[in-house]
Amino acid sequence: MHTVLGSPAKSVTIGPDQPFCIIGERINPTGRKKFQEQLRAGDMSAIEEDVRAQVDCGAMVLDVNMGVPLTDEAELLAKAVTLIQSLTDLPLCIDSSVVEALEAGLAAYEGKALVNSVTAEDERMELILPLVKKYNAAIIALPNDEHEIPEDPKRRVELVHKIMHVATTKYGIAPEDIVIDPLAMPVGADAMHASRTMDAIYMIQQEVGVNMTLGASNVSFGMPDRHTLNAVFLPMAMRAGLTSAIMDARTPQVVSAVKAADLMLGNDAWGANWIQQHRAKQAAANA
Repeated sequence: MHTVLGSPAKSVTIGPDQPFCIIGERINPTGRKKFQEQLRAGDMSAIEEDVRAQVDCGAMVLDVNMGVPLTDEAELLAKAVTLIQSLTDLPLCIDSSVVEALEAGLAAYEGKALVNSVTAEDERMELILPLVKKYNAAIIALPNDEHEIPEDPKRRVELVHKIMHVATTKYGIAPEDIVIDPLAMPVGADAMHASRTMDAIYMIQQEVGVNMTLGASNVSFGMPDRHTLNAVFLPMAMRAGLTSAIMDARTPQVVSAVKAADLMLGNDAWGANWIQQHRAKQAAANA
């Protein structure tokens, strides 16, 4: 199954037979006090820097979140979408928990966006899925509801089936436009979290067959040497069936691990992407 995202000049295909889709997570003010202050002051120069850094490091899609307290998030997100599309032809993942901001971002976007995100809560689906259909977008869906974030992978799969049924039958969203986030939770809180996530990925791949993504950095939250943990986790998740991740595209260790896994899983014909990345590293080192 292929999920196709696009801008006016470029399309990106997410699928099990495609190179792993790296969704750059950087354009997000969470935990970035200086960035928040700049955005409140109307200064969006940091966005330009974040776009450039992620594009240069191999991001294929850019996640855009403008959740800054004491601002008009809808207005800010629309401006950010317009600015980013003037800087790059990469497709965007429009990220907000505020429905009005999602609609403003989608209205400003030119092309087919990915929306981040919706849960299995009935109220959230009723608010967000009509927007996804209206703007011909794709959606990231998380298998948690108003009752729980399930630890049991089987329960996560049950909620995936619920989301798929509602999205496809009630709102007419194509299955290929639904990207499931099987929920990555910190191994620092429970060493079995990563294993449960990979079990969920495998079960969803076998039973539903849709594309999947993760907030990959969540798995290492609170632990030392996070880059190493992320660089180990992602190839393992890819083998289980993960086809994309919202991740730090600026971290060579993690990006290299993903590219190596692409090659080993047969999604890098003749090693072309691996060789290209190696040559780019050599050129940068020589420069």
